[in-house]
Amino acid sequence: MENELAALEDKLAQLIKVSGKLRTENNQLRQELAHALSNNRQYSDKLVTAKVRLEKLLLTLPEDQT
Repeated sequence: MENELAALEDKLAQLIKVSGKLRTENNQLRQELAHALSNNRQYSDKLVTAKVRLEKLLLTLPEDQT
């Protein structure tokens, strides 16, 4: 009985340790995701701006006269 309780206690300690590591890793991944989403929004905005500028430039080019 004592051995079983000690084994359960060890398993519980391991579970708590793994749970803490997973919680830390999860928080890190959430931060990385937030940063990646922020970068994605910035790049998307830059892409839209570049598209608008290119469209304006294309309008200023003379048409082909072939």
